[in-house]
Amino acid sequence: MKIVDEPSSYGLNNNGYYNPYVNTLTMRVKPANFSGPPRLKRLVGRCFDKILESYKYELCPFSNVTQHEQSLRWNPYSGVLGVWQEWEIRNNTFVAMVMGDGDSCGEKFRSTKVFFVCGNKSAILNVTEPHTCEYHLTFQTVLVCHPNAMLVYPILSQPERDTWNQLETLLAYEEITPKGYQKKLRLLFEQAGLYLTKEKKEMLATKVQEEGRETYNTGGTNGQFFRIDKCNIEYQKLEAENERLKKLLKDNGISDEGNKF
Repeated sequence: MKIVDEPSSYGLNNNGYYNPYVNTLTMRVKPANFSGPPRLKRLVGRCFDKILESYKYELCPFSNVTQHEQSLRWNPYSGVLGVWQEWEIRNNTFVAMVMGDGDSCGEKFRSTKVFFVCGNKSAILNVTEPHTCEYHLTFQTVLVCHPNAMLVYPILSQPERDTWNQLETLLAYEEITPKGYQKKLRLLFEQAGLYLTKEKKEMLATKVQEEGRETYNTGGTNGQFFRIDKCNIEYQKLEAENERLKKLLKDNGISDEGNKF
């Protein structure tokens, strides 16, 4: 499972100043299991970031999305905008990846919908906030360029397809109301793992509490890292900060002998 992390800015903001708060993000709930178009599984374990105006956004598909204020303020905002839960589905199409249960925002929690568009590389294109603490992130990738890439029906098992066919027949012959059709279709998608049941959502929240929220902290615990490449990157960042502090002492006529950074 991909942990919320800061692979390119540990301890530093975009101006190179140390920020002790960027490595303390915690997910409130555990991400759901992978579901959806099989080809998108190639995105699991990867993260993509983009700076827009004064914020850096990072998307880890099927895990989480985070926001980091690029500011010289003593307490620039960094937070979780959502954790992977389920799909938004309309007209036999995967419309958006739903990331919910992010950091608190008044009486609700931050959430993000991730919309996929065709592109020659995988990258964040844009992020908007149509409603307070409700974000829309547009992500481009070559993985959705095929006309049928985001269709729901083809990825279902044969028994699930048969059930959907039966529902369509009942609706066509008016043996079921449109409301009843939508209710049964939702149950079908829940069984297929594309929607989360209420019980599943509660289980994901409970599992974080049982395993300990520190498991999902940014960058590991007690100075440990989950990937050797990340460890190397963070070491280089700390070395750069070490040199910056030494230079600062030297410029101010202060000896650094005996000091350890």
